[in-house]
Amino acid sequence: MHDGQNGAGLLRKAIMSEIDKSLKRLGTDYVDLYQIHRWDYTTPIEETMEALHDVVKARKVRYIGASSMYAWQFLKALHVAEKNGWTRFVSMQNQINLLYREEEREMLPLCKEEKIAVIPWSPLAKGRLTRDWEERTHRSENDETAKRFYDPTAKADGKVVELVAEVAEKHAVPRAQIALAWV
Repeated sequence: MHDGQNGAGLLRKAIMSEIDKSLKRLGTDYVDLYQIHRWDYTTPIEETMEALHDVVKARKVRYIGASSMYAWQFLKALHVAEKNGWTRFVSMQNQINLLYREEEREMLPLCKEEKIAVIPWSPLAKGRLTRDWEERTHRSENDETAKRFYDPTAKADGKVVELVAEVAEKHAVPRAQIALAWV
């Protein structure tokens, strides 16, 4: 969120402080969806879930969601909320695309079972699915996150990109349309 005190993590104090700052910046009394980002290994999930429940009870937030964590962590948070009668997550925002399909193993089935909405991030694999695999751009050369997720030497990924291009050409549509239709 920001450097300094309460600038990161999912402590109650940080959540309470940051929702108020967000509402002030947005010039509104509430937000429809307030999402936590990643698991906080230093804060008990009970503290986080109770704080999120309290911002919902205070009518500062309508619904809560989470982003980018392991399925076991998400399930633990859901269990803590249910056990204590607190607000449950309604959404999970995770990386889903034709090159990163790990979420299909556990997270997507968990979300389906628990009736939780999924909000994909990076459905175009940071642009990798929209151009030839060998093509280099300023972003592909300088985006460290993209380099970590999408190895330009990965032959299997290159084959996926090639197949997306073939299907797009066959249907005379942009590659992005094929990649997004899959998601």
